[in-house]
Amino acid sequence: MSEAGPRRRDVDALTMEEAGAELEALAGEIARHDALYHGRDTPEIGDADYDALRRRHDAIEARFPDLVRADSPAREVGAKPASGFSQVRHSVPMLSLGNAFDDGDVGGFIERVRRFLGLADDDEVAVVAEPKIDGLAVSIRYENGRYVRAATRGDGQVGEDITANVATLDEVPETLAGDDVPEVIDVRGEIYLRRDDFLALNETRRAAGEALFANPRNAAAGSLRQLDVSIAASRPLRIFLYAWGEASSLPSESHHGALEAFGRWGLPVNPEIRLCAGLEELLERYRAIGEMRAGLPYDIDGVVYKIDRLDWQDRLGFVSRAPRWAIAHKFPAEKARTVLRDIRVQVGRTGSLTPVAMLEPVTVGGVVVQNATLHNEEEIARKDVRVGDTVVVQRAGDVIPQILGVVPGKRPANAEPYVFPEACPACGSRAVREMNPKTGRPDVARRCTGGLVCPAQAMERLRHFVGRLAFDIEGLGDKQIAFFWERDLIRGPVDIFDLEEKVGPSLAELEGWGEVSARNLYAAIDGRRVIPLDRFVNALGIRHVGETTARLLARHFGGFESFRDTLAGAEVGRGEAWDSLVNVDGVGAAVAEALVGFFAEAHNREVVEGLAERLTIEAVAEAGGDSPVSGKTVVFTGSLEAMTRQEAKARAEALGAKVAGSVSARTDIVVAGPGAGSKLKKAAELGIAVMTEEEWLARIGAKAAGA
Repeated sequence: MSEAGPRRRDVDALTMEEAGAELEALAGEIARHDALYHGRDTPEIGDADYDALRRRHDAIEARFPDLVRADSPAREVGAKPASGFSQVRHSVPMLSLGNAFDDGDVGGFIERVRRFLGLADDDEVAVVAEPKIDGLAVSIRYENGRYVRAATRGDGQVGEDITANVATLDEVPETLAGDDVPEVIDVRGEIYLRRDDFLALNETRRAAGEALFANPRNAAAGSLRQLDVSIAASRPLRIFLYAWGEASSLPSESHHGALEAFGRWGLPVNPEIRLCAGLEELLERYRAIGEMRAGLPYDIDGVVYKIDRLDWQDRLGFVSRAPRWAIAHKFPAEKARTVLRDIRVQVGRTGSLTPVAMLEPVTVGGVVVQNATLHNEEEIARKDVRVGDTVVVQRAGDVIPQILGVVPGKRPANAEPYVFPEACPACGSRAVREMNPKTGRPDVARRCTGGLVCPAQAMERLRHFVGRLAFDIEGLGDKQIAFFWERDLIRGPVDIFDLEEKVGPSLAELEGWGEVSARNLYAAIDGRRVIPLDRFVNALGIRHVGETTARLLARHFGGFESFRDTLAGAEVGRGEAWDSLVNVDGVGAAVAEALVGFFAEAHNREVVEGLAERLTIEAVAEAGGDSPVSGKTVVFTGSLEAMTRQEAKARAEALGAKVAGSVSARTDIVVAGPGAGSKLKKAAELGIAVMTEEEWLARIGAKAAGA
């Protein structure tokens, strides 16, 4: 790209500090949009916007692997299920898809598959291509051929029970027909509204004086998330099925064959699905579907590619939030012009100041865009963006919503260059760009120096602490946090668990409260006095540490005391505690430094100890259940012959093992292939069990590829 800002210029041009700051900002943006899209059906940006956020994020992570956050959005799926529905735990997780945006990305996908499986250049890779329906992902369970249950994706692990609503769809059969129907199968697909049905629905709502739906996807999702089943029954919802989760058996050894069986059983399958032989056929199919897009009666936003052979799908497995054997090839985005009405600065919970462009609402590709992040003061200065300017907005690219630049000749005569504040807008403390001693350059992000005295940071930290991914305290949301903050009743996490002792029954007498609401709040707080270690760690709001990182740390340390004691005594760059921390697969130096830095502050240790005195912090169950290597730390070294290194790591982690990059006293097993060197020697010195690749496969009950 010709422009050169920290969010627009090539990722290769970013410094380590710029990349770290941008990853932090992107993680927050992505998490917020996940909650809006999956949890509330009220997205503020379109799919292209969201995809571009993730694309930029993934590019930075690839360029700076040491900055990869174990709570990276690349590891997360969807959002937690809403509280109004009972919950359904998916027996097989419902994951999302990685994205491709051009022909080169698709070629890269095929090449990664070849590399992972160790295929020869002339080995044919058959791929199923299907339109990517813009609807609500659901899982429908059949037992002995009969409809049993339906659920939303939710966060990928747990969804909302929408059994009664989905049963109203004419296209969902009560009983599957055929001799080869499995005893148990969870079929998965997308529920949608045709465009003509959507327009008719909005006309009916307009006539009744009701709010209009923004697009067919929101209308479909909103219809299914109604506790009143008659609402879903009154709307012409439709479905396409394209995958499965748990299955006691399958009618074919190929993906395409399984979908053909779906059709025989009476399940609706998209008629535009095709089996393609190789990259060129895939791209031809992509272009063909793109040309027919406007004529299709339903919305699509790309084409999904899936490796056809099911045994290859099994070997490829999954990485973070997505399968390795599938990818979504998205359609290009659109652009529009609008007027920048104001620039406002928001203060995040870590003190970073982020400028936000407030735009005259404009529709871009069917989505109303009203604001866009400007990232930092350098970005504003580089583009010379001023209040009153007419700007070009794009719903794709490196960041979304993205301001590409100012329209020449449209600037008002009185428009002044924007001056970034040097004081925090929330507390008035100095806002500085800290000098990095390694580079001699200031950090890209300006941060408030107010710390705990800054209400924006303190309140944001408290909101995070009680949020759904942390303590999840019902009835203690943004409004209540602000209420207690203003009255000096809650200023930190410990105050939450002392609230009843401090305020007692008199809470019911305060404005906005009553006996029932006060009693319910105290009960909700008491209900969180026992909490798993991973949620506790996530709740602390440590920079770079989110839900997935916290889970990795909890499993690594086993219990709270080990976690606390190790970090309290850790020093950056040296010592056994530091080595143990950076040896956790998925925890890089940036995360480790943030953790050590957090525990180096006395007031942070006081908060942790105060919480520990008031709570029971439980260990987290290991992944992999009772597998023979669950909880073991494994190091692979030398050349692997029966599988690739990537596949070996994926298999081990799926069984609950922890894969480390170096041998230490905490290592349980070293798997050594030909050419093993220093790691094998270190294992011998420490008396650690060493296995051949064949012995490892026997231990985990697996067969080598082709065996």
